[in-house]
Amino acid sequence: MNANYWNDQNSPVMPISAPDFMPLNHLQQLQLYRLQQLVKFTYERVELFRDRCKESGVKPEHIKKLEDISLLPTFTKTDLRNTYPFGLFATPMSEIVRFHASSGTTGKPIVVAYTQNDLRLWSECIQRALAACGLSSGDIIQNAYGYGLFTGGLGLHQGATDLGLTVVPVSGGNTERQIMLMRDFGTTAISCTPSYFLHLIEAAKAQNVDLRELPLRAGIFGAEPWTDEMRRHIEMESDIEAFDIYGLTEICGPGVGIECCKHEGLHIFEDHFYPEILDPDTLEPLPDGEEGELVFTTLTKQAMPMIRYRTRDLSVILPEPCSCGRHIRRIQRIHARTDDMLIIRGINVFPSQIEASLLSVSGAMPHYAIIVSRENNLDKLEVQVEFPREKFSDKISEIEKLRGQIGDAIQRTINLAVTVTLAEPNSLPRSEGKARRVTDLRNK
Repeated sequence: MNANYWNDQNSPVMPISAPDFMPLNHLQQLQLYRLQQLVKFTYERVELFRDRCKESGVKPEHIKKLEDISLLPTFTKTDLRNTYPFGLFATPMSEIVRFHASSGTTGKPIVVAYTQNDLRLWSECIQRALAACGLSSGDIIQNAYGYGLFTGGLGLHQGATDLGLTVVPVSGGNTERQIMLMRDFGTTAISCTPSYFLHLIEAAKAQNVDLRELPLRAGIFGAEPWTDEMRRHIEMESDIEAFDIYGLTEICGPGVGIECCKHEGLHIFEDHFYPEILDPDTLEPLPDGEEGELVFTTLTKQAMPMIRYRTRDLSVILPEPCSCGRHIRRIQRIHARTDDMLIIRGINVFPSQIEASLLSVSGAMPHYAIIVSRENNLDKLEVQVEFPREKFSDKISEIEKLRGQIGDAIQRTINLAVTVTLAEPNSLPRSEGKARRVTDLRNK
């Protein structure tokens, strides 16, 4: 693969967002060229990919049109774990300039690698993402994603720097200092997980700091699914515009996609990350507009290309064009995953359904925990929800009314009765990274 084949599209005089507006036929020609180059490159250099292709009877020369991508094998996180740490690398170590890794809750972490060209293209995608949110030189972005092996911190940092933003590399945690820096530096944008920003809102109130009076105007939130109900809560409490950024370690990190200012779905930078929607059971491609599992092919990644990587995220490719004028396709915001789905008494339940339901009830707070257990061989679902301190002065009948409203709202959504436990403010665990909402006790 030629390391410079994108340079003609990335000249200094071209606006950073120009590829987003590329005519559709030009975009598809570029995608096909890159796909053919990628398959040939990976077939020659990555043993696992070559073996899988041989098992399927597929050779690089069989890729003659974009639809032929369906001939290629799919890959999962298990493949990365089984080849830990370097088994999927396609370039020699002398060309690799950085490692990142997922945090991983079990076993070995997922390791990914980058060449200099990979880092340059990653930065370009971050720049396009931040530009789509209306950020530019003169903005001050407080980057509260974790630095280190996690991709969020350094990924956002480099792209924001290259776009000309002033970056405050505060990383995660140290909440009191976060609020102090927002106030003292005049921060105009913040990047972190949405659950951590909820914690910042809460902590600012405790310090008598009103975020609505600060220059802060944009939040770049990702790394975990979140609902429109949570967006409305965040925007109401802080008076910012909340943007959903999408990415995953295995593909590159943040910057695979982003909402623009129209908030009509997440634009995928599909000149670099080719999206597909597959039936998660049959792995058959689904047409735009139908929900299934989101699958990506990294058209330009060199150190560790991913071909038809199954994200486990459930989404829809939106076929109609966005009113912002971009030609790159959009996906529906991620609302669930195939692997965080809970099966309760034979019914599929996603945490995002519970979140949306409880936040639709006036008086419920966006801090909750889901506990799944088993009693007398039957599954039991408990939802613990914090409620405002001022509600403690209400009559018991009013508190019970709130509890009943939350239970009814959840039951209407998931068709299951749940036990709702109202918790005191600040009693449920807070997270400085990805929120851990579910505790499943059935196998313990």
